[in-house]
Amino acid sequence: MSYKDDIKALAQLREAQQGKWASISPENVARMRAQNRFQTGLDIARYTAKIMREDMAAYDADTAQYTQSLGCWHGFIGQQKLISIKKHFGTTKRRYLYLSGWMVAALRSEFGPLPDQSMHEKTTVSGLIEELYTFLRQADAWELNHLFRDLEEAQKAEDKARADELIAKIDNHETHVVPIIADIDAGFGNAEATYLLAKQMIEAGACCIQIENQVSDEKQCGHQDGKVTVPHEDFLAKINAVRYAFLELGVEDGVIVARTDSLGAGLTQKIAVTKEPGDLGDQYNSFLDGDEITSASDIDNGDVVIKQNGKLVKVKRLASGLFQFKPGTGEDRVVLDCITSLQNGADLLWIETEKPHVGQIAAMVNRIRAEVPDAKLVYNNSPSFNWTLNFRQQVFDAWEKEGKDLSAYDRASLMSAEYDDTELGKLADEWTRNFQRDAAREAGIFHHLITLPTYHTAALSTDNLAKGYFGDEGMLAYVAGVQRREIREGIATVKHQDMAGSNIGDDHKEFFHGEAALKAGGKDNTMNQFG
Repeated sequence: MSYKDDIKALAQLREAQQGKWASISPENVARMRAQNRFQTGLDIARYTAKIMREDMAAYDADTAQYTQSLGCWHGFIGQQKLISIKKHFGTTKRRYLYLSGWMVAALRSEFGPLPDQSMHEKTTVSGLIEELYTFLRQADAWELNHLFRDLEEAQKAEDKARADELIAKIDNHETHVVPIIADIDAGFGNAEATYLLAKQMIEAGACCIQIENQVSDEKQCGHQDGKVTVPHEDFLAKINAVRYAFLELGVEDGVIVARTDSLGAGLTQKIAVTKEPGDLGDQYNSFLDGDEITSASDIDNGDVVIKQNGKLVKVKRLASGLFQFKPGTGEDRVVLDCITSLQNGADLLWIETEKPHVGQIAAMVNRIRAEVPDAKLVYNNSPSFNWTLNFRQQVFDAWEKEGKDLSAYDRASLMSAEYDDTELGKLADEWTRNFQRDAAREAGIFHHLITLPTYHTAALSTDNLAKGYFGDEGMLAYVAGVQRREIREGIATVKHQDMAGSNIGDDHKEFFHGEAALKAGGKDNTMNQFG
């Protein structure tokens, strides 16, 4: 409903109250409704799920239409990201938020900073989703509040053309609310625990849940050693649990991202159940490392024996009780994981790799697409990669194959600043710049994300301010390094009172109290110094 139509409907509703609502302004109510578009988290989940499905279809038609996100660990960070996107690009289309389990563990746990091993309170995840959407909805209210204030001024000046222009902007306002891809780790327990947490996440607004095939109680960061995977049957039960949660809550087009850590995981907690040769459990067990045995005398106390490819094999078991996969089987296990997940209810894939290499990713995706042609990836452009060194070494290796003279370069030392302005360094930067476009086109990557960029930006900016402020620069460090840049670059937070809702609150006070309202935004408000 348009702003004007809403005012008319509200005016009729007020008239029906026979004077009891005489102090209620239909214009003010319509304004408040416009500034609060989403009533519940489920409203958000249904709205954003539709966006993701449309974006997935657009990518299938044209790989240049890939999507992106940055991981945000606080509602304010997510809000400022979306405000910045709208300011610089005019639209939030194909830009999402990523909720990183790593950052929840490191920054949001009541235990204090924790490693990414699912030790944090699981409800913190759904709590952060709700917080992010609270701040994004507030960004809508903040932006629309300025439009409504401008509309009041235009109406007072009897400038109809300006008023009509502003009403059109209000009616066509693009929300800051965008899809969140939310990390549920390995499900925080059994399938029932996964279902219960998925419900909380969806009710908080999540339209997309990412789940990985690691063991819940042995979960490791995807870029750490010691990862332990589970048989497909266990993982598919959790995918089913998430789908049931979506369907129960009426988010029928909710999106599930199935992540495989098999490329870097050399261990499994248990042997899969198998009923006949070649079934899914048998395929999983075929990757287990072991020694062929020919008699019972080859079996020691505590050994585990399975039938593998028609032979009896004593599986290699570690002191931890975990079983070991055959070396060099990671890629084959990834392909089987991905095909199996897509054939059993997952919508998107996540392959955790050890480096950002388009060729490596494409090799796996092409094998997956031989079975599932529309397979698509969510890919972690991880800060755990040394991007500079990786791409410089990729250029070095490519030149070496071409027979180019590399005597001016030391492959092991390519991170050095001395290579920044070299031909190799500049080409590596160009490859880095084009990585997302190239990988979207050649390796099936629908969504590019950086898991924890704002963790690093917060640390870097704080270091720069602390170095100057507590050093010789003193107050100039803040003024020149922060405030002056905010003013000149049009960063809305320079008026931090307004950003935190002061003007919205003043307007509400006037709605509620009329001329008796005690407002904060008068002539003595120092925010007026910023124009």
